Amino acid sequence: VQLVESGGGLVQAGDSLRLSCVASGSTFRIKNMGWYRQAPGKQRELVATITSGGGRTNYADSVKGRFTISRDNAKNTMYLQMNSLKPEDTAVYYCQVIGRTGSWGQGTQVTVSS
Repeated sequence: VQLVESGGGLVQAGDSLRLSCVASGSTFRIKNMGWYRQAPGKQRELVATITSGGGRTNYADSVKGRFTISRDNAKNTMYLQMNSLKPEDTAVYYCQVIGRTGSWGQGTQVTVSS
């Protein structure tokens, strides 16, 4: 599964963004997926996960109530709706297959100004 992220940008605190992750191949629909982020000088962290069928989601405490992960298996696409953005959400955001350690995409930059 190859992954391409998009949708990042420069926004102000309180604004919203919707990230997309388009996957190639036919196995996307059977994969549990996640969104990760990496801020400058920090380790990559897991932000949200979603099961293969989309029925179960989990979130890091720092984004709970503000971010929503979803997927459309018919379109081989996963989304991250980010509301009430904060400057501390500034990072490069990546999508990834849960449990896979390699083949990261290029990520999409999200910058939130105060």
